Amino acid sequence: MENVILVIHLILALCLIGIVLLQRSEGGGLGMGGGGDVMTGRAAATALSKLTWLFAIGFIITSVTLTVLARKDAASTSVMDGVTTEETVPAEETAPALPSGSDLLPPSSTDAPVAPPRAD
Repeated sequence: MENVILVIHLILALCLIGIVLLQRSEGGGLGMGGGGDVMTGRAAATALSKLTWLFAIGFIITSVTLTVLARKDAASTSVMDGVTTEETVPAEETAPALPSGSDLLPPSSTDAPVAPPRAD
């Protein structure tokens, strides 16, 4: 059901784009175009403008329908359903053992070698 509505939605979107591109510019946007009846207040509704409204209303209806269907599907499942409660990784991972006698810190002053006593 959702796929059928999605296909209809995409067809309506393409039709809406095509019908808008076919229409004549009447608003003079960006300083271009210019309809003859801009000053009359209301232009006559042409077949192209009626088709534009029809496609726009159909597009909005399919948008709302797809939103409702997606919400209904989302309400029945949760993201947390896929998470397992078992612990697959050990709680404490130990670092690899270092060879004996190797420290990563520099020696402190108490670790200095003791000088042998002098024989005078």
